[in-house]
Amino acid sequence: MNAHSPIGDVLDMIIVGAGISGIGMAVHMTRDCPDKRFVMLDRRDQVGGTWDLFRYPGIRSDSDMHTLGFSFAPWKHEKSIADGPAILEYLNDITDQYGLRDKMRFGQKVISADWDSKTALWTVTTQAADGSHQRLQGRFLFLGSGYYDYDDPYDAGFKGRDKFKGTIIHPQFWPKDFDYTGKNVVVIGSGATAVTIVPAMAHGGAAHVTQLQRTPTYMVSRPARDKIANTLRKILPERLAYALTRLKNITLQDLMFKRVRNNPERAKEFLLGETAKLLGPKFNETDFVPPYNPWEQRLCLVPDADFFTAINEGKASVVTDHIDSFDATGIKLKSGRHLDADVIVTATGLSLAFAGKIAVTVDGKPVDFGKTFYYRNCMFSDIPNMAGVFGYINASWTLRVDIVGEYITRLLKQMDAYGAVAATPVLPEEGLTPDDVFSDFSSGYLERGKDKMPKNAPSLPWRLNQDYRRDKQDMRQAPIDDGVLAFTRARELVEG
Repeated sequence: MNAHSPIGDVLDMIIVGAGISGIGMAVHMTRDCPDKRFVMLDRRDQVGGTWDLFRYPGIRSDSDMHTLGFSFAPWKHEKSIADGPAILEYLNDITDQYGLRDKMRFGQKVISADWDSKTALWTVTTQAADGSHQRLQGRFLFLGSGYYDYDDPYDAGFKGRDKFKGTIIHPQFWPKDFDYTGKNVVVIGSGATAVTIVPAMAHGGAAHVTQLQRTPTYMVSRPARDKIANTLRKILPERLAYALTRLKNITLQDLMFKRVRNNPERAKEFLLGETAKLLGPKFNETDFVPPYNPWEQRLCLVPDADFFTAINEGKASVVTDHIDSFDATGIKLKSGRHLDADVIVTATGLSLAFAGKIAVTVDGKPVDFGKTFYYRNCMFSDIPNMAGVFGYINASWTLRVDIVGEYITRLLKQMDAYGAVAATPVLPEEGLTPDDVFSDFSSGYLERGKDKMPKNAPSLPWRLNQDYRRDKQDMRQAPIDDGVLAFTRARELVEG
């Protein structure tokens, strides 16, 4: 094993990840705790996280950028449903605006994080591509490492894939400059990735693109450009226009989600009615009517109806069936049908990986996050000085990043006022009744990975909530010293 480099100075915070979550936390630290020293560690070689990793055709946001964007950084592009390059540009601009690049250490994969109660410090070990290790020490650890496995996506285990003579691609590992011109493509999957790739390849030169799915999903078409947002930008100061658009979209999203949940049959009728209008005679129940209620899985956003246009133009089609096996020329279905293919795209989902697969220990004991409980949407029971982000399922990820960043900087200021070196959410002696963290959602990747996730209790503060407006109020107004969070003073370390 390579020798570790010297630890160096103790930092106030170590941020894992230089994507949306890490950048959001870093900006809040820069703005609200300018005297604190922090670094950002990322295994990749540049800013962006997920948006730097995914390079498949059509890669774009599945939320509007007035809510996927940060509260402190107005979205300036005309399109509110943005493509990957525009989002990367946005993140790089923020990085430069707040001087974060000097705090970033790229090519550093965090492999372990060890808390020592005697010193009230985290020791974080990283590994570079050449196998060398470095260690850093920090008072607080923030996990902005995303929610899925960067190395191993979900493998559906298709029989006979070794017999296929064409190209098989998982969207997570899209080959650079891959040429699919004139090729017949089958995209396996029915989630947001598949709904993005199908029209992009269909309009990008493929001979034909078939979406192969086991189960349909609910889709909703929206304009890629927000006319109200673009009008407000012309007549109001930029930050005010952005704030009003953001408020509008948050309110409408929340209202829509609650209306759908309260009256699923009416929502189902509306959503399917809109899809039927867009598809006309190409609409059918087999391919477009899901067997579950709306918002039991995330709705698929279709900007400017591009997915439906590709079908209506005959450039794409949908097949609902089960796969029997791959063969040399395509896919054999259990119905007996055969789909010819030159390229097969396996958009079959992600694998959840909590805490970036970092080996975390507290005083030498390994932490099993699946046995902890969430506290205030971001901390974990009985783990000191650690926070992380798992964004909203029913809204934009960044909404949670913003309120978590605000909360953590409030916590750090409270700790300074108390002379505290550690803050630990302590479970009550009588314990808590666990509640499935994803009980309201049935998406495959959530179901497969829920055992890796911290648990929910039925009520705040011990849960990962799915109500942004309520969470925002709670995390801004609830006292930091709430009788649950236990503080360790510096003098107690000395006395101990």
